[in-house]
Amino acid sequence: MGLNSQDIARLGPRAQKQLLQKLGAQQRQRQSKYNNEPTTVNGIKFDSRKEARRYEELMVMQRAGEIKNLRLQAQYTLQESFITPEGTRIRAIKYVADFAYDRRNKPSRNQPDLNEPIYWTHVVEDVKSRATKTPQYEIKKKLMYEKFRIEIREV
Repeated sequence: MGLNSQDIARLGPRAQKQLLQKLGAQQRQRQSKYNNEPTTVNGIKFDSRKEARRYEELMVMQRAGEIKNLRLQAQYTLQESFITPEGTRIRAIKYVADFAYDRRNKPSRNQPDLNEPIYWTHVVEDVKSRATKTPQYEIKKKLMYEKFRIEIREV
């Protein structure tokens, strides 16, 4: 049930002021937490323009054969859920990376040897700014390395 202008007009001046303040607060809360601007590229919604630009760069790299198996919002379970002896359920700790892909290792010399095998390295990337480097993120970054030996590449 929504309010219209007639409903608001029936209220006293004090109640009108209170209601308008509350509505204004709700609109301010809708503003992004980190002042980022959500962006859509190829029908995919990204949290920021910076993340969308990185996606476009990675797509070019994938088409060129430098990377393969590009995944968005790849999920890693850092700690499984469990139940304490008292019966309390503890939720799993998960890390969701912005991007994960396999990168082709560079040849050891300037002139690649045709017989040299190609190795692929798994890369996990997160688009970060100073505001998004939270203490929680820093802990998950350490847990990611401890469990999977993967260093998160911050872009």
